Amino acid sequence: MLLRAQGLKKSYGDLQVLRGVDLEVQEGEIVAIVGASGAGKSTLLHMLGTLDIPDQGKVFLKDEEITSLRGRQLAAFRNRHIGFIFQFHQLLPEFNALENIAMPALIKGVSHREAMDSGTQLLGLMGLSARISHKPSALSGGEQQRVAIARALINKPSLILADEPSGNLDSVNAKALHELFFELRKSLNQTFVIVTHNPELASMADRTLTMHDGRIVQP
Repeated sequence: MLLRAQGLKKSYGDLQVLRGVDLEVQEGEIVAIVGASGAGKSTLLHMLGTLDIPDQGKVFLKDEEITSLRGRQLAAFRNRHIGFIFQFHQLLPEFNALENIAMPALIKGVSHREAMDSGTQLLGLMGLSARISHKPSALSGGEQQRVAIARALINKPSLILADEPSGNLDSVNAKALHELFFELRKSLNQTFVIVTHNPELASMADRTLTMHDGRIVQP
């Protein structure tokens, strides 16, 4: 078992967002999480990725309880083991595509040359070798999202968490992005947990979990 969550609860003031969520994900699996806005999907993803801390419950990645980590230890674990893909890319506008991709590796402590070499290889994998020196403003939405995926992959994470990754793309780029996830699973045995409103992507996943009022209601 790669990822396991037990009894996750989270409230913001009087608003109870997660009401006791249990979840298991196998290595190499692609799991989609769907549900109406406000059901708790993004909050759950943040708990799984240690971007937020649950009020109750635990998260285990490779049998290590990551909800107990804090400070620099938590940041280092997240950097090494979890990749994130967001709807709006979150690329740094002052850096080019290669520099954006290499950033997590440099933070990890990898040498500049190794980070750039790995980033260049990933740009090739994404079909973006010709965009290596382009800044985000010079890239299309689909290209920006592929750069964001390469950035998520650079440290060879155990798990990639994606929050509405195709929500800001047109249908052609969204379809290409969905196919890319499955190519990466096949070539890298990469594990994905994806929050999505896109029914096509959800239908392609190995499993689809539905959230309603802070609970998973469909296994």
